[in-house]
Amino acid sequence: MKKLTTATLLAMGLCCQLQATDLFKPVQETDLRLPSVPLVTSDPYFSIWSPYDKLNEGSTKHWTNDEKSLIGAVRVDGKVYRFMGKQALEALVSMAGSEAWEGHYTFDAPQGEWTALDYAVNGWQKGQGAFGTNDMPAVRTGWNTKDIWVRREFNLNEIPANAPIYLKYSHDDVFELYLNGEKLVATDYCWRNNVVLELSDKVRAKMRKGKNVIAAHCHNTTGGAYVDFGLYTTNQKTVEFENAAIQKSVDVLPTQTYYTFTCGPVELDVVFTAPMLIDDLDLISTPINYISYQATSTDKKAHDVQVYIETTPQLAVNEMTQPTKAQVIRKNGINYVEAGSIDQPITDRKGDLISIDWGYVYLAGKNGANTSVSLGNYADMKAAFSTQGELMAGRREVITRKADEMPAMAYMEDLGTVSSTGKSGFMMIGYDDIYSVEYMYERRMAYWKHDGKVSIFDAFERAKANYQSIMERCRDFDAMIMKDAEKAGGKKYAEICAASYRHVMAAHKLFTDKEGNLLFFSKENNSNGCINTVDLTYPSAPLFLVYNPDLMKGMMTSIFEYSASGRWNKPFPAHDLGTYPIANGQVYGGDMPIEEGGNMVILAAAVAKAEGNADYAKRYWDLLTIWTNYLAEYGQDPENQLCTDDFAGHWAHNANLSVKAIMGVAAYSEMAKMLGMDEVAETYMTKARNMAKKWMEMAGEGDHYRLAFDRPNTWSQKYNMVWDKMWGLNLFPGVMEKELKYYLTKQNPFGLPLDSRKEYTKSDWIMWTASMSEDMETFQQFINPLYKYVNETTTRVPISDWHHTDSGEWVGFRARSVIGGYWMKVLMDKMQEKQ
Repeated sequence: MKKLTTATLLAMGLCCQLQATDLFKPVQETDLRLPSVPLVTSDPYFSIWSPYDKLNEGSTKHWTNDEKSLIGAVRVDGKVYRFMGKQALEALVSMAGSEAWEGHYTFDAPQGEWTALDYAVNGWQKGQGAFGTNDMPAVRTGWNTKDIWVRREFNLNEIPANAPIYLKYSHDDVFELYLNGEKLVATDYCWRNNVVLELSDKVRAKMRKGKNVIAAHCHNTTGGAYVDFGLYTTNQKTVEFENAAIQKSVDVLPTQTYYTFTCGPVELDVVFTAPMLIDDLDLISTPINYISYQATSTDKKAHDVQVYIETTPQLAVNEMTQPTKAQVIRKNGINYVEAGSIDQPITDRKGDLISIDWGYVYLAGKNGANTSVSLGNYADMKAAFSTQGELMAGRREVITRKADEMPAMAYMEDLGTVSSTGKSGFMMIGYDDIYSVEYMYERRMAYWKHDGKVSIFDAFERAKANYQSIMERCRDFDAMIMKDAEKAGGKKYAEICAASYRHVMAAHKLFTDKEGNLLFFSKENNSNGCINTVDLTYPSAPLFLVYNPDLMKGMMTSIFEYSASGRWNKPFPAHDLGTYPIANGQVYGGDMPIEEGGNMVILAAAVAKAEGNADYAKRYWDLLTIWTNYLAEYGQDPENQLCTDDFAGHWAHNANLSVKAIMGVAAYSEMAKMLGMDEVAETYMTKARNMAKKWMEMAGEGDHYRLAFDRPNTWSQKYNMVWDKMWGLNLFPGVMEKELKYYLTKQNPFGLPLDSRKEYTKSDWIMWTASMSEDMETFQQFINPLYKYVNETTTRVPISDWHHTDSGEWVGFRARSVIGGYWMKVLMDKMQEKQ
């Protein structure tokens, strides 16, 4: 696809007044197919994605894979075309999130054909699903042994003859599942939530009226344990929306996703905008997204067009069994549909693969004679739109206590007669979480609220009034990001960055502490749920160092303050501040002394170089000194301690961890020099150079350098060495060139492995490694396999930073902030321009 003229003008820095139609065409078209497409993104909780090539191929989801349904349809001359999402499935055999289910289980390996329909469960216990550890959703029966075997018998009065049947399951970790003795699922080590698998004709033939059984075995290797499953079919009450629009294109840019559909004689453009402009703290933190639409006649005739967008209170609960209250309200001329849980357990639920269950979701329109919102029966609302082209009158308030009672929260605009000149509109969707996090035993509001001075309704009114200017600013911003990335690494690199921007930003929450310090906390999505983890801050840093170092400091300040307060008194930084959204102190079970010490000292120097002064570092100089001295004493040859890649197995004498320590000592020297402490700077730079010289002697192995000093015939990516190149220190002369040449002999179809132990990789570290290349051609030799991975992986989740380089499938991790590290090449170029 080709750039539009608008993009060229923007890249030249020219101002232009965009026409309404321009808002629906991307400033640069993209070719990259994403495994999951960002639709509505704001923070770790308010986050909705489409894990499909086509927007109407399946239900929209939270990054955890929990269904968070958005449905969109357009009615053209009385015929309905569904362009977004799919209607809710109807449970044949419910999962635990909808209702408790009963089964037999055992922790001891069963004898005989335990998966068979008529197996006798003698000696098995009876319990309610889901089964797992207490940090997992909807667990009713505890399981904390290595293995569990579960049998769930159920009766079917009828087997749907003309509708698909789906198995839906969640597990942690190694999992196998059978239906009436037929194996349907067999995994290696992985953890999955709400996987949907359509049953084949062969499997359907095994089902019968009356008694059936699902049997499953799960082996827990480490961490949380979980088993849940059910059977579903399509909802026969919502056939009005079965006709799918034809998707023509999708383009994903940093703040906006563009879709185009054919809906009979009308072309429909839909744009999802998350105005997370990195230099505007209010916009970053305001939890309101736009969904814009434009209908245009393609046959030179006029057509009658209405647009429909819908969600349910499911967006505001973690489990479908939680009671909800929804209502229609009007404030200052804007009509809203609002929904939230009845209990409102504010910041009470913490953990990893969970959704928010406090606060309120809102649908709102721009308002006018042709727009409306309504609240009512899930099926009847669609029927009214389909048959009459309008919303049903609906109800003022709906309270639900069961999953199948969830109402439709609907928005509609009647565009009227549409010609070839087109007509457009927009609606807004937002989420007020009341309080966002608990920080040092005090609940804190999101930044946009300004300590309660701004309400969600003020925010919606501002978003409505500023729609045109915000859309133009987003286009300018997208053009800038694309221009910077393409200049640094080429078109494919730019498209990867574009696909990653909202992903990174929405993994954070912005707020201030009671002293007014800006805090920007990440959630460790899909790896343990920690809040403000230092070794997530470190790889994510490049994006923020390039475009807003204040956000970088917003991740670091609380770690400094935690030590300064005396609540953390070790000679190295904490790993985290708690489990999201509770940030009262470290909860991680093992320290990472060199890892976190090196991260914080290096990042303090990186901030100093980005800002051109070391004022921020000076505030915490005593702590930086303590941490640097620890690195100097223990970092030359690290003992057997954890590092950020501990999932690969932590070895003593880790050469890359030693590089981090050496770079930390050098970073301290660089800051001392900026502060006019020349003698200190010289002392520590001499230490760093001596350590680096010894490192080369200890790690060298002919044409490359070892993974661990005492492990011959090993290798690893030395991504921590990137700062040596960026800052022009030349601590490791010739090492990078030798390593990169060696790495190119180790690449697989989907990227460079992390090290010699496994074929899997971390894509953020590949970007750091690639950024040490001497020329664009070498850089792109590392980027092309990564592009192939994102473009072709069969794992449909927001880009996983941990994947197999031979198959392109993920190992684990998704929607994590660490892919902010993809901007390392942009940062490298901009820092070197300053030198």
